[in-house]
Amino acid sequence: MATVTSPTTRTHVRPLRRRPSLGRIAAWAVMTAIVLITLLPFYWILRTALSSNAGLAANPADPLPVDLTTGGFERALGLQSTKEAIAQGGAGGGLKFWRYLLNSVVVSTLVTVCQIFFSAMAAYAFARLRWRGRDKVFALFLAGLMVPTIFTLLPNFVLIKELGLVDTLLGISLPTLFMTPFAVFFLRQFFMNIPREVEEAALLDGAGKVRIFFRVLLPMASTPVLTLAVLTYITSWNDYFWPLMVSYSDSSRVLTVALAVFRAQTPQTGTDWSGLMAATLIAALPMLVLFGCFARRIVSSISFTGIK
Repeated sequence: MATVTSPTTRTHVRPLRRRPSLGRIAAWAVMTAIVLITLLPFYWILRTALSSNAGLAANPADPLPVDLTTGGFERALGLQSTKEAIAQGGAGGGLKFWRYLLNSVVVSTLVTVCQIFFSAMAAYAFARLRWRGRDKVFALFLAGLMVPTIFTLLPNFVLIKELGLVDTLLGISLPTLFMTPFAVFFLRQFFMNIPREVEEAALLDGAGKVRIFFRVLLPMASTPVLTLAVLTYITSWNDYFWPLMVSYSDSSRVLTVALAVFRAQTPQTGTDWSGLMAATLIAALPMLVLFGCFARRIVSSISFTGIK
């Protein structure tokens, strides 16, 4: 006798989707508005850079590029002749972009490497070494965070002038070359969170304090060191007022100061907004890419070290 088995039916239960609440919709709307407001200046810079100066004068409020052209980028990069630049409403002086870019790279790299190295050693001394008056010295050192930068400009300028370093790349780098209170505090917070057992194990193996710092603790601090390096590089790259005080020629002029000089080279037809915005976008693009690549590490490192 044959038995017939009926096929089993399987029912798939779909998870119920919650309808978004009014508060959630409002939060997303506010966040979207904030993102759009934040990105609007970058879009307007790009729109102006891709427009012609004549089109900008005729239609200044047009949200799209007016008379789409890459002439602004060509003038910023020095790819146009003086005659072509003047014909398109640009300045005949031009912009030595690659020279200024090299100066900015040299200054930012020198400041970042030296500041990270010396700040890490100072942070290690404040966090792990025991010496008389350590906490008082650190409190005094940390008080430097409360001193506005503008108060130190004149003393630093007098010092740079007495050293004969005015209008040099070293003179631009020197005030922030060794260490800053924020960098020391940032790395000290990380070193204090490392278990002392790691250092004691290295001491039992015969390692000294210097070897422990370079072989054990510094490799463990690679993430906060990288975070601090990115922040320091961006800060040095965007610095304007101090390089403006001490650099007077193309040999030491950085990009931020060069943009102001480019703005001052106003032709008879008016400011070369297209070229100026193109140069600004090119100068800001490396920092935007750098921060975009390390944004997640920066946020996680700041939260780990307890910086609020």
